Amino acid sequence: MAADTMVLTRKIQVFVDCDDKEKRSEYFKQLFEWQDLVFRGANMVITHQYVQENLKDLIYLQEDVKIKLADQAKDPEGVLNTSRMNTTYRLLSSYFKGRIPTDILSQINTALIKYFQADRLSYWKGEKSLRNYKKDMPIPFSGRQINLSKDENNRDFKFTLFKIPFRTYLGKDRSDKRVLLQRALVGQIKVCSSAIKIVKGKIFLLLALELPKKIQELKDNIIAEASLSIEHPIAVTIGKESFQIGNKEEFTYRRMAIQAARHRLQKAAAFDKGGRGRKRKMKSLEHYNEKEKNYVDTKLHLYSRRLIELCVKAQAGTLLLVNQSNKEEIAKGDEFLLRNWSYYGLIEKIKYKAKMVGINMIIE
Repeated sequence: MAADTMVLTRKIQVFVDCDDKEKRSEYFKQLFEWQDLVFRGANMVITHQYVQENLKDLIYLQEDVKIKLADQAKDPEGVLNTSRMNTTYRLLSSYFKGRIPTDILSQINTALIKYFQADRLSYWKGEKSLRNYKKDMPIPFSGRQINLSKDENNRDFKFTLFKIPFRTYLGKDRSDKRVLLQRALVGQIKVCSSAIKIVKGKIFLLLALELPKKIQELKDNIIAEASLSIEHPIAVTIGKESFQIGNKEEFTYRRMAIQAARHRLQKAAAFDKGGRGRKRKMKSLEHYNEKEKNYVDTKLHLYSRRLIELCVKAQAGTLLLVNQSNKEEIAKGDEFLLRNWSYYGLIEKIKYKAKMVGINMIIE
């Protein structure tokens, strides 16, 4: 990927585009089987990569055992009969070939090795435990597998993935999903490695798209200093001007009100009518969990967008988060702050939006 482009991911609900009930059932059975194989394969890959990385620490092996992880055909001291990256792909092929498309196996192997290489130093220092993948993990595939087309009403989009027909559901679409799909359809933007995720019987396409960055006229010598806190989600100073984005009453108190409503329901759940056991009693609680999550996510997107808009308007090429590391250390010891101050999610959204417009972000 070139330096002037970036990859965005959009979550789009899709349906199996088939009216035949038997075929639909077969398609769903196939997807669930692939999901299970992807989950098993991902844990196998990460485990084998970790074992290979730490082979030299297996002190209980004989002293004359070779421990150089290299292809023996290229290095006489090597213990592998292929490249290290290909070892886990061959492992996946030996177990799952014929049961799942090889494109999916290749994407699992490539992605897992990439994640492992990014975390290997943390594993060595003991700062992280080995990743563990769950049964609901997405099914990855390469971007070339998607060929979009318009549906009969010229409103939604259709595509076939490994011979399974899908149709998108965009609804009113107040976001940019329809525009991005249209641009991908005519070839203006590139579809990258994406995934299919199944959540409670619903299917979602996690579509990755490579877009050019929005070029803005920014000046590196103009610095925006931002501070994140629970009193004011973002306070920013640019030159002689200061701005406050959001406030405690708007964000924290509303969030706590949702938590309080959930707590009241939790107390009353013991007296709810039975019938379907735990699922029936927990239904309203799950609704409030989702409500809080959506509220926080919406507010963080709004705050981060307003911050970047202020920076662009002032032509600030550098964004400095002041004293953020110390604040995070303090928050770790305060249960209230840890529960109600979503600093990590806010920072991630600021990073993403700053990268889109070319602002250099520094965390102090």
